[in-house]
Amino acid sequence: MIELLNLKKRYSDGTYALKGLNLKLEKRLTAVIGRNGAGKTTTIRILSTQLEPSSGTARINGYDILKDTDAIRSRITSIPQEASPIGFLTPLEHMRIYLLARGMTFKGADEEGMKALKALELWKVRNAPTDTLSGGMKRKLFVAMALAANADTVFLDEPTTGLDPLSRFEVWSAIKQLNGSVILTTHYMEEAQQLAEEVVLVDQGQVLERGSVNSLLSSFKGKIRVEMPEGNRSIKMQYRIGTTRLSYVSKKKAEEFIAMGCTVRPITLDDLFIIHGVNLNDEAEGGEDEY
Repeated sequence: MIELLNLKKRYSDGTYALKGLNLKLEKRLTAVIGRNGAGKTTTIRILSTQLEPSSGTARINGYDILKDTDAIRSRITSIPQEASPIGFLTPLEHMRIYLLARGMTFKGADEEGMKALKALELWKVRNAPTDTLSGGMKRKLFVAMALAANADTVFLDEPTTGLDPLSRFEVWSAIKQLNGSVILTTHYMEEAQQLAEEVVLVDQGQVLERGSVNSLLSSFKGKIRVEMPEGNRSIKMQYRIGTTRLSYVSKKKAEEFIAMGCTVRPITLDDLFIIHGVNLNDEAEGGEDEY
């Protein structure tokens, strides 16, 4: 269990990344979503003891991040977004070095490293310099390191950023094999839907909504997203994002929009993101009651 207690982070320029964040996380896999600057990475860095909060605190399985730093570090593993392997080292060498640094014996590091590489289908490239691996394989290597560490809690910050769809799917499969609790941040709503038992939407360091994917999308039940082509102003839409104008309507009403050349899309977590993003920026064109 992870508890965040009135957690605040203010940087030297006066900017607040976290504004008194209170949150309790108890699910096996939680996805934290939000716009750039929402406080996701700051939260992960504080929880993984890489950054001190300005005030407030947090506890991981009862250990205080400020008072019990060593105990926490021995029980967690964290993969930052900017992590990259050392190009001339092989996957097997990465595993050995990482696990030795965590206190394993040479024998234990080799045994656990080999098991993790086999589990994530990296065994065939175990002796290849990581510079020769694909982007998906490189990210899977870090997940393999987390798997071999057998940590109580794993933090993943944007684990699939920049990967192609196939590589992303490979990393998702790898994440599902992790032991312990997993907290990940992501901009990919499909990733959150595929992996998370609970999704937490944050903005400016505060929680806007949280819950399962189904519960978060329950307000859209029976509706479809329709997008008006650029330049067509024949009907007022509910929301405007840049040049895109859109509304959420019933399936029956959607037929009328299709006849006017609108694009119709099924509801996903993207829509929760859109609604909050638009409302926060005060870009709504009309009220939901119109439809």
